[in-house]
Amino acid sequence: MTLQTERIYIRSLTQSDADAMQALRERNRAFLEPFEPIQSDESFTLGAVRQTIEQYITDQANDLSYSFGIFLRDTDALIGRIRLSNVFRGPWQNANLGYFLAEEANGKGYTTEAVGLVLRFAFEEAHLHRVQAGIMPRNLGSIRVAEKNGMRPEGLAKRYLKINGVWEDHVIYAMTTEEWLENNR
Repeated sequence: MTLQTERIYIRSLTQSDADAMQALRERNRAFLEPFEPIQSDESFTLGAVRQTIEQYITDQANDLSYSFGIFLRDTDALIGRIRLSNVFRGPWQNANLGYFLAEEANGKGYTTEAVGLVLRFAFEEAHLHRVQAGIMPRNLGSIRVAEKNGMRPEGLAKRYLKINGVWEDHVIYAMTTEEWLENNR
């Protein structure tokens, strides 16, 4: 499945994306470090990237998570990843939203477009009721992305995730299917 705007598209990652993903992760390692958990050198190897993609494929087949590459339409270059993780069915019908984008692609609106596409997938294809994202208060770019897509802040989760070795506070942003439908009529 491919979802697209005029400038980007997202599609499920496959093993054929492993080389490009490994290069993207390695090239942006220092740039992404302040926003991610500490990772071992091993996690940046091609073998580790292949294992991660295999886990993405398995999780998607089991409705546990959905991981998409973010690609430029004009060049097919892989510029990031966007993911709905921890899919919970039953009475909650919720998933967590997370993403990263290459440093050279930041500030151009690509993430805003990718989040819009993945929200459409979440509510119209995966039939989730709610999507939430935890964003560090200092990550103003991600806050703008969430707000531009109609996500609303719900509150501050103290020491929510261990990012780069520090327990960081996160503002929880969320959207429900009712809000999606109201914003996209």
